[in-house]
Amino acid sequence: MRTAQVFTKLCEVHPTIAPRAVFATGQGASAGGLTAYVQKSPVTREWTLEAGALVLADKGVCLIDEFDKMNDADRTSIHEAMEQQSISISKAGIVTSLQARCAVIAAANPIGGRYDPSMTFSDNVDLTEPILSRFDVLCVVRDQVDPVQDEKLARFVVSSHMRHHPDASKEAEGAMEESQEVTEDEGPAKIPQDLLKKYILYAREKVHPKLNQMDQDKVAKMYSELRRESMATGSIPITVRHIESMIRLAEAHARLHLRDYVHEDDVNMAIRIMLESFINTQKYSVMRSMSKTFQRYLAYKRDNNELLLFVLKQLVQEQLNFVRNRYGSEPDVVEVPEKDLQEKANQLSIKNLGPFFESSIFKAHHFNHDARRKLIVMAF
Repeated sequence: MRTAQVFTKLCEVHPTIAPRAVFATGQGASAGGLTAYVQKSPVTREWTLEAGALVLADKGVCLIDEFDKMNDADRTSIHEAMEQQSISISKAGIVTSLQARCAVIAAANPIGGRYDPSMTFSDNVDLTEPILSRFDVLCVVRDQVDPVQDEKLARFVVSSHMRHHPDASKEAEGAMEESQEVTEDEGPAKIPQDLLKKYILYAREKVHPKLNQMDQDKVAKMYSELRRESMATGSIPITVRHIESMIRLAEAHARLHLRDYVHEDDVNMAIRIMLESFINTQKYSVMRSMSKTFQRYLAYKRDNNELLLFVLKQLVQEQLNFVRNRYGSEPDVVEVPEKDLQEKANQLSIKNLGPFFESSIFKAHHFNHDARRKLIVMAF
């Protein structure tokens, strides 16, 4: 799925699993449309208060697309809602405060349409630091060239159009099902949407984890280290809001597991998510050094197979670039020496590659391990 389609798909799926979800676009929304506004009733000729998207999404989720297309005045209007979870109104003699206890998921496009890894997140996206610091997590979704994934995507799109054509035959439906079997990687069993929605609703309404068992020293140490790295790299400023973000993430992870108290596992996962968000917004030149600095936190409960697959894809991409530049053609087969992957794995404190070679994710991406020649072979 390409970067421009990710948020659109998220907006389609989110209302089916969230108890309440409101969608708005930054290009067509004003400050009043997001918060609240007053208008004169044509019948009674009195001023009435109308709720905006954030108020309508109270105790739910507000999704804002094209966030970078909003002007600065309209973006500033949601500062209070994201900070205090309320909106103060003082218009036309109406003075009141409205509840806006909602999560905000926003999407913005990089300047020029393509993310530049040589620049920081704030330089790539036309957003001010005060609004960026109010988000708990920043995710960079890059459109990376991957021959295998690109081929899967193309097959899925073509077969989907074939199946949904008005005159589609049974053969087209069979081709669609066959394509889905190829494109869908093996993994955990899918949870039905109805069950997932009930689970989320139950966790939100019934589970309220307490913080008395939270490791305060670990959070304080992490905050201090992040502040130091932020000043050294000149990236997004780390403020007290990020401590609150870690607390919210730890509570959410505990609520997801229906726990009464926030455990050490919840704190470690919150720290890992916060670090991944912070490191992914850095320049590529400092991203690798920071990953090594915080490796002990980033490795918590990480699926080694996913990590090794990412490293292996990087090695494959290097081989492809070499063949393209040297011979000017696309190879049919790429062979990666096992020792190259082992060297990268040693840097991540992963010693045994055997489980990875036997995993379903390794085979699903068309990799084969030649133990006799000690090569990893990928055929296109």
